[in-house]
Amino acid sequence: MTTHHELQLESTYIRLRPNARVETLAVDNGFWPKLMRGELGDFHHEYLVTMHSYEGNWNQWEMHPHGDEIVCLISGSVNFILERPSNKIVSLSNPGSYVVVPIGTWHTADVLQPSSIIFMTAGEGTQHRKR
Repeated sequence: MTTHHELQLESTYIRLRPNARVETLAVDNGFWPKLMRGELGDFHHEYLVTMHSYEGNWNQWEMHPHGDEIVCLISGSVNFILERPSNKIVSLSNPGSYVVVPIGTWHTADVLQPSSIIFMTAGEGTQHRKR
């Protein structure tokens, strides 16, 4: 019999592989630098599932050039801002509400209440710029 243990999405991310397999990735201080340097493998055509908690507004914009992103509110309240010809604001205030950020769309967030959010991101090549 195999014994499984509980995992926490804030400390163990989920990698959704193109062959419909799931890989768990432990998160430590070196996770993001390793990911950006390609040391965690090729994320082409894959999604990374993460959860983050926020108490203040984002200080940057981000954009995913290789796929759409799904942003799902777990708790709190957030105005998600999508940069279009004019900024489009999507209010997420009910647990389970979500927005799909189209490929190549710059986005940021104003946190109205402390919030926890799940992200499903085609994160390869993610770009950032100051807000």
